[in-house]
Amino acid sequence: MPWVNLDTNALKSSTLFEEGSGSFKFLDLTRQQRLIGFCACLAGGFAISLVGAVLFTFGQITSFALLYVIGIVVSLVGTGFLIGFFKQLKLMFKPERIGAALIFLGSIAMVFVSAFILHNDLLVIIFAIVSYVAYIWYALSYIPYARGMASKIVHSIV
Repeated sequence: MPWVNLDTNALKSSTLFEEGSGSFKFLDLTRQQRLIGFCACLAGGFAISLVGAVLFTFGQITSFALLYVIGIVVSLVGTGFLIGFFKQLKLMFKPERIGAALIFLGSIAMVFVSAFILHNDLLVIIFAIVSYVAYIWYALSYIPYARGMASKIVHSIV
């Protein structure tokens, strides 16, 4: 998939869906199986976070924080099926992504701090929203021109 921008050097050595790549090489998965694994982790992580959101509506802030973070981790495990964890970490801290990545990781940590130390429902929600927005901005950095298009859409709405 050449439209996915995994940096020029990364594409020269391997592609996103190359057979045998990813962190789960030892499972000898086909391209289709790896895509299914990625989608399953993404959907599973979303479902876990959704259960946490339902629990939050019943006032269970610590359960929400725990399930929210577990859901994010499960979703991120899916990238191991595609490009591998170490490659993901390497790409995450490229100059064009480091801001969004640090905000994303910091806001996840602040969800825990807000829930377990500060016991502040409002801060938990704020940091959860910030982490979602930062993750979307981070993910858009892999698609050429997506950030520019997203910026134009937001500016036209606002």
